[in-house]
Amino acid sequence: MIGPRWLRRHQIALYAIAVLLALGVGLGAPATASFFERLITPVLAVLLYVTFLEVPFVRFSRAFTNGRFMAAALGMNFVVVPAVVYGLTRVLPHEPVLLVGAFMVLLTPCIDYVIAFTDLADGDAEQITAATPALLIVQLLLLPAYLWLFMGGQIADIVDPGPFVEAFATLIVLPLTLAWLTEAWAARADPGRRFQSAMGWLPVPMMAATLLVVIASQLPRVQDSIDRIASVVPVYVAFLVVMPLLGRFAADRLGMATGEARALVFTATTRNSLVVLPLALALPAGYELAPAVVVTQTLVELAGMVVLTRAVPAWLVPEEPSDAFGRSVLRND
Repeated sequence: MIGPRWLRRHQIALYAIAVLLALGVGLGAPATASFFERLITPVLAVLLYVTFLEVPFVRFSRAFTNGRFMAAALGMNFVVVPAVVYGLTRVLPHEPVLLVGAFMVLLTPCIDYVIAFTDLADGDAEQITAATPALLIVQLLLLPAYLWLFMGGQIADIVDPGPFVEAFATLIVLPLTLAWLTEAWAARADPGRRFQSAMGWLPVPMMAATLLVVIASQLPRVQDSIDRIASVVPVYVAFLVVMPLLGRFAADRLGMATGEARALVFTATTRNSLVVLPLALALPAGYELAPAVVVTQTLVELAGMVVLTRAVPAWLVPEEPSDAFGRSVLRND
């Protein structure tokens, strides 16, 4: 039976269909680009609302019941990842439009489909869910600092405060506030719980719709620059190789059980293109490639998840061996 769980389990196939449809429209009917561009803001607003609705803000304190995992998730995403990103991006052409797009998407950890992918790999999705409020808040606070650290004065020239603040308020703060109010309503009343449950159908379809409208609207504008956009693909692929290995290494050093270790691998690897896409779209004239650079990461990552959801449980973080009585034997204590 089709339901939210079915949609999550088949989300990569659904996204692939949306991408293929977008490519067909973008290349075959480029005149429709302006129509799809008008749909970006409302589609993104709904997507971010239903995405934030899955973040358990009203149970924020749960994130800290497992201090070891929380510290590891924050450390991997906001200490290790920035160092890895800075190193990997040294090979990119020194073009601000490519760098700002790559930095925006690689420095922000995923807060939505990371839960589904962790679950598909039999990881501890509950730990990821509990950690998402802290991951979201910290990334919004630290992203400007990391952009300034990596790009210096260039970032001040790139970011036009007016459109940037407007996009942040309209497409991040407003959906975030509405999601928090909806969660508070659901915690107190049955109609709120039913409404929140109904919204659980939307994240995957809205993500597919976002891929469709963004690619169909932007492809006609950037198709002459595909080679420039393609230059970031090796960096994205390298990130998908390096971070799972570092996540496994950190989990081993911390003596994490299998489920926690897999969860740490996925939170260190998956990125948050949805939240930064509105900010990339708000960049000034001359930076039209930045949204395409962000969306390219999503396409590479989704392909990578097909591999990782199988490779992590089968090879990178296999089940712990059991003793003669069938009890799990932890790697470390």
